[in-house]
Amino acid sequence: MNSSLYPHFGVLLVDDEPAWLRSLRLTLERSAGITNIITCQDSREVMKLLEQREIGLVLLDLTMPHLSGDQLIGLIAERHPEIAVIVISGMNQIESAVSCIKQGAFDYFVKTVEEDRLVSGVLRAIRMLELERQNREMSSRMLSGELKCPAAFTGIVTTDRAMHAIFSYIEAVAMSTEPLLILGESGVGKELIAKAAHTLSGCRGQLVSVNVAGLDDVVFADTLFGHMRGAFTGADQPRRGMIEEATDGTLFLDEIGDLSIASQVKLLRLLQEGEYFPLGSDRPKRLKARVVVATHQDLSLKQESGSFRRDLYYRLCTHMVQVPPLRERKGDLAPLLDYFLEEAARALGKKKPTPPRELLQLLATYSFPGNIRELKSLVYNAVSVHRDRVLSMDTFLKAIIRPEIKLNLSAAPKTDKNLFSGMERLPTFGEAAELLVEEAVSRANGNQTIAARLLGISQPALSKRLKLRGIVQD
Repeated sequence: MNSSLYPHFGVLLVDDEPAWLRSLRLTLERSAGITNIITCQDSREVMKLLEQREIGLVLLDLTMPHLSGDQLIGLIAERHPEIAVIVISGMNQIESAVSCIKQGAFDYFVKTVEEDRLVSGVLRAIRMLELERQNREMSSRMLSGELKCPAAFTGIVTTDRAMHAIFSYIEAVAMSTEPLLILGESGVGKELIAKAAHTLSGCRGQLVSVNVAGLDDVVFADTLFGHMRGAFTGADQPRRGMIEEATDGTLFLDEIGDLSIASQVKLLRLLQEGEYFPLGSDRPKRLKARVVVATHQDLSLKQESGSFRRDLYYRLCTHMVQVPPLRERKGDLAPLLDYFLEEAARALGKKKPTPPRELLQLLATYSFPGNIRELKSLVYNAVSVHRDRVLSMDTFLKAIIRPEIKLNLSAAPKTDKNLFSGMERLPTFGEAAELLVEEAVSRANGNQTIAARLLGISQPALSKRLKLRGIVQD
């Protein structure tokens, strides 16, 4: 199948008047970008074509020799109930329209109807058929739980079940024409999910990524829509927008939560109408790319504050995934560490170092606010200064422990002077120290070296305290 054809299924035009067929075909191609069109002048050939070709929508006249449109509607409904039928008749009769709908026709138009109404009706039928196909595909994929194209996700290192559920979902919606919204904190790999969705879509066009954070309304419009020569001061030459660059591919808009309200309105119109105007032009262009958007922000909260349009949110979240942060995927630390060690060694021209056994335990105590991006930076930094066979933990300890302590202290209630403020009975030094030791050992999963680092004391000093606790408890 030619991936540049739209829609993915054939649209069959049936009429015994060749001039009308040519006119209808040109209208659908020019006004709606519908290119997967088959024409038929002999109604007797229709059922054979439906058997031989992948056809999802039939547009037919009622009054034709041999087999009438009425007869064809009944035959199609009986043998191919999955195919939608739109009647385009020369007769403007309510009785005829009602009869066709009762027999199973999706819609009914008169040939003299306005072009826009006819095109909208055809696009509405195509949209319904695409949604039905997507629902069937999603149900099948989600029930099986197996990936048909695991190679599309090779760039994402994970053993996490939640991530694999996301992969199944992305496979199911990859060929959808509806937008895909990817939510998740900074550094979790949202762009990798977008790339996988593009790969699985089968589109022959490219993936065009645009970070919209910080773009004002004019720059946003110029970046996406392009401009004509003379559209504004300094526009000496016409420029293609990113939408046109992404033709037959995927347009990925990152940090969508940072868009201004004015830019949100433009994006909403683009998604609703499926067309846009380059700056300085009065001729619309069709959107011929899948739109994928991402943000690290909570769009629900932004809606409540009035900084994100509710109608745009509902338009974007037809398909939506929430990528979990690294702190909820601790099982991925080992494969990610190994992957980045190998990648960093290769990039820096060094032999892959061996990580110390305690390193994973240390990483497991950290919340990784920067997620996978932060882990990658830590590994690259450590490998860049690596000298011996075993990787030093010093760079990790400096980056992780002190910032984590500062973060925890800053998260304490601002109203209290210290942790013990307001207590009726203060703990003794011994009691407070015992509680601190207990918490540190718990966070370090029993590793005394890491626990000592968390407490800011030496490992022998911690060992001594633990032995004393054992004597006391005895």
